[in-house]
Parts: sequence; structure tokens; C-alpha cells
Amino acid sequence: MYVLMDIMVSPGGVGLSVSPYVARCQQIFEDAGLTYTMHGFGTNVEGEWQHVMAAVQRCHEELHAAGAVRITSHMKLSTRNDRDQTMADKVTSVQQKLS
Repeated sequence: MYVLMDIMVSPGGVGLSVSPYVARCQQIFEDAGLTYTMHGFGTNVEGEWQHVMAAVQRCHEELHAAGAVRITSHMKLSTRNDRDQTMADKVTSVQQKLS
């Protein structure tokens, strides 16, 4: 099943800056071959369900190993069974309506 996900990973117990941890998750998404786009409050990720969830699990495992005592991930997931749709499709649809 293809899934679109918006995720914000919040590591705790690591001080004020979480950017090294965010960067690690970005690399995990890249290594997994997923389509992803970071934004100001998280990351949009898309791919097959099992690959996306495996990457989320790897984020948690690696961030704990890197010293994060606590990690909270906030996720929104979207699936469809009527047609194929990507994150780019969703953005393009709105942009066309604005033109």
C-alpha cells in the first residue's frame, strides 16, 4: 500500500538544538530510497507502507542510540485505493486552482 506521511520527530533530552537529529532522519529517508521533503515543522515522506514505517522505526532506533532519551513522533498518514496520488500531485492540484 502506498502512503503519504507527514512526520515531526521530536527527540527529548538532547538540549535546545535538535537539528543534528532531524538531519539523521533525513539521511535515513534518503538511504531508504523514499521520496521526502523537509519543511519548517517536519517532513513529508511517501512510499510503500512497509518501507516508510521501517524508516520511522530506524529513526527512533538511531536517535536513541545517538543519545535521545525520549522521542515523540507526530504522524499524519494518507492512503487511497481509488487512484495513485503523490505529494507532488496534491500540490499541483492546488496550484492549478490558483492559476
